[in-house]
This record gives sequence, structure tokens and C-alpha cells, in this order.
Amino acid sequence: MPYPLNIYGFPQAILHLDANAFFASVEQAVNPELKGKPVVVGKERGIVTAVSYEGKALGIKRGMTIVEVQKKFPKTIILESDYERYSLFSLKMFDILKKICPVVEEYSIDEAFADLQGLRGYLHLSYEEIGSKIKEDIKSTLGITVSIGISLTKVLAKIASNHRKPDGLTLISGREIHHYLKDLPVSEVWGIGPQRAALCEKLGIYSALDLASASEEFIKRHFPKPVYEIWLELRGIQVYPVVPFTKDKYKSISKALSFHPTQDIEFLLAQLSFNLERACFKARQYGLLAKGVIIFIKDEEFQTQSLEIKLSHPSAYPKEILPLLKEGMDLIYREGIKFRQVGVILTDLISESERATQLHLFRVNPSSTDKDLKSLYRAVDKINIKYGRTTLVHGVSLPVTKEKPLKKGSSLRIPFLSVRLS
Repeated sequence: MPYPLNIYGFPQAILHLDANAFFASVEQAVNPELKGKPVVVGKERGIVTAVSYEGKALGIKRGMTIVEVQKKFPKTIILESDYERYSLFSLKMFDILKKICPVVEEYSIDEAFADLQGLRGYLHLSYEEIGSKIKEDIKSTLGITVSIGISLTKVLAKIASNHRKPDGLTLISGREIHHYLKDLPVSEVWGIGPQRAALCEKLGIYSALDLASASEEFIKRHFPKPVYEIWLELRGIQVYPVVPFTKDKYKSISKALSFHPTQDIEFLLAQLSFNLERACFKARQYGLLAKGVIIFIKDEEFQTQSLEIKLSHPSAYPKEILPLLKEGMDLIYREGIKFRQVGVILTDLISESERATQLHLFRVNPSSTDKDLKSLYRAVDKINIKYGRTTLVHGVSLPVTKEKPLKKGSSLRIPFLSVRLS
């Protein structure tokens, strides 16, 4: 097999990261009591969309009906999907990857490719050590495992990541390609679908090695261009580069609560504030900042009014954002109309590290206000995590919280926050 070199004499290298049973693993990470147990996600759809490795060991597969799982595997824990949670884990996972590998292509919510060329000398690490560091950082930060494959091309890197699951790390060098292709069915090669696999078998090609070993003339005569490109990639010749790409659809956090229809503007502002606090809390838990906010209100006829607000700088701190939301509410609130729901959406999320990088590039130092807010909310979050998420709330949110105040008829004020007993 050919072994391509770049102009500096170092082999090209592409990394493929694949989160293991991602949705189910996220649920186990969030709720440690689920670890080691068969977990299925997809209750709301009636079919299995994700299954933990413990569930796979029992024979549960994606696509099975929830009813079938309940009958055959009664001890299985069946959960509804939380795509917002999975998206936030995805953002954090890719952020960890980008800290080590600057050129990353987010292929899907749980998969990514990274270009490793030139990073060995820069990081003073071997390719295997780079892969191990990524795995360890993701596991220690998020509590989930990933499988990583490293090779000369995207197709080979994907084969490598699939070779040892879960929690695997496999490197395929140019000299070892044939060892990994000889027992791999051609139908399992990335880009070879069922119809192409059937054609391959009719032509006597059953394994990935059979395909890679065929002559160029044979491939071009019997197959379309996409298969020829896969043939090149299987032989270690890069056709598909890593294209830095971020899927923006995973970049929002929304919080909304419904209630008995009311015209009370103070109550609506309390709902708005409380939803903002919940959304910002979640963003901070994942180290994210929002560059924009959308607020919306829904009346008793289910008609929705909304307003998008662009922030002057990324934030996840209600003290900064709430005054803007109050102004926005004045614009969309209508006298004489009863409303049944208020919601907040944090949009265009970026990581705190990305924000820090931007400041560094423009040689801007974080203001003392930024540092103070970060320290303050770190303390607030610590208390709320320990004693309940409404222990410390902004004063305007108090009508929404249901706990009793610390002392009858009063609440403790900490600058702009209120303390309630959880």
C-alpha cells in the first residue's frame, strides 16, 4: 500500500472521534445511578433511538419498538430523549477536541474528524498520545467515553475508530492497512451502502481489502466516481480533507414554563427572569456563553410574540442580560391580553475558552466586572447545586419560586439576589 508523505516528510494523519452510545452515555453521566444498567432512549417516539452497551449486550438494538423492549427486557430503563442536553455535551466534547486539534470538522452530534498533521512536533506528543489525551480529557470532564481512530485518510480513520469499541484507540499506519481491511466486510466501509455492497459482491469483492486491491482500471470500469474516491482512501491516498465546520443547529438553550393565563406583567417578568436563570445556569454548567437571546410569550389563543436580542458581548450572567429582556418584554407585551407561557432561548453559544481566545487575539483583557460576575455566579451555582436550584434567585424571580423564605415574611438579599430555603 502507498504511504503518502507531506512536503516535510511527515505522514499525514486524520483522527476520527466517535462517542460511544452517545445519548445513553450522556444519560448515565448525568445520573450515575444508571451506570452499569441497560438504558434505552426514545420513549417519546416509541422506538429505540439509542441504547447503552449494557443494553446492547442483552440484544437490544436501535429501531426496536419500546413495547418490544419492555416485554423482552423488563429491567431496562427507558428514557425520553433530551436533545438539548445531548447538544450541550456535544458542544463541550468538540470544545475539548479543538483545544488540542485546531482543525476540526463536526461530522454529526457525536462524531468529528480532526487534522493532526504538524501537531506531533507542536504538542511534543505522538499520535497515540494525542488520541489518549483527548480521550482522557473528555472522560474526566464529561464522564463519557469515546473511541478514536487515527490513520492516513478519513475512510481509514473511521475504520480504525470502529475497530475497538467502546473506549478504544486504534492507529492504522500505511504499512498496516491490509491487516485491518482483510476481515472487514465491504458493506461496512464508510460510503458503501447496501446497493453498492451488493454490486461489489456480484463482482467478487467481499472485503474492504478486496476493494482496495482491485486495479484502478477495474474500479473505474464498474463503479461511479464516489467508489473510486473510497478506493483511493482505502489505499491511503487522501481525497476527503478535514473541513472545519460547526453545526449551528446544536447551539441554543431554551427554557419555558406554562401557567394559568394572566395579564399580570410583574408575574410575566418573574417567569421571564426565572427562565433566564435556568437557561444561564445550564450554559454555565457546560462552560458556554450566549451571543444572543430570544424571548417569547404565548397568549391564551396560542399566538406567539417573540423578539431577538443581540448581546454586546457573550454572557451567561442574568444580571447583565435581564435588563435587556425587561426592555424587550415592554415591546412584545400587549395590554388586555392574557398570556399562558413565557420563554427564553440563549442563542449562538460559544465556549468560555473560545471567548478567551477571541479576547487574546484582539489583545483585550477581561474587565474586572467580567471577573467579578464569574466569581459571583460560581459561588451562586455552588450553593444552588448543593441546596437546590432556587436557593439563590434574582429578586424579580421570587413570585415563581415555591419555597418559603428563610424567615417568615422576608427574604435575604445578596446585592441583586434573593435567598430562599430549599
